[in-house]
Amino acid sequence: MDADELRGVAGANEYGRRIRELRNEEGFQILTHNDRADLKPGEYLLLLPKPHPAFARDISKELRALVLDRNGFTCQMCGAVAGEVDPYDPSRRTRLHIGHIIDKTAGGTDDANNLRALCSVCNEGARNLTLDRPSSLKLLIQIRRATKADQIAVLNWLQAKFPADNGQPEQRSKK
Repeated sequence: MDADELRGVAGANEYGRRIRELRNEEGFQILTHNDRADLKPGEYLLLLPKPHPAFARDISKELRALVLDRNGFTCQMCGAVAGEVDPYDPSRRTRLHIGHIIDKTAGGTDDANNLRALCSVCNEGARNLTLDRPSSLKLLIQIRRATKADQIAVLNWLQAKFPADNGQPEQRSKK
């Protein structure tokens, strides 16, 4: 389905807003070019005609923006960055969600300290499981065990993420 067809069905020029409502509040799985590489901008795909059960969304847009910014628009489980090609499925782009560190079913809250950015793969796969962040020692052990090509890729990523300023890594303020 393309944008013109959606505009006709929605009966309004604000079909983009209606798509977000159908996706976020009604539970329909509507895919765009951000989800699948074979879709062009302005093309949409309804994955299933039956919606997922809707649930209350208690996290405000402002809190969502704060958590995404605090987490550097990066999945806190696998390191995927929003908008980049999904490392698990190259036909999609990484889409971030807000996930609970301690799930609400286990007594967690919607406070910013209990929220983190997760890619759709990690969020859907988490299923109320929480992984501890690896320590720097564990990360170094993994990097030492990696191939030289992977070590160089890690080095390049770190240099891009933390550009040097007078020989010192850039310091980021914590909010």
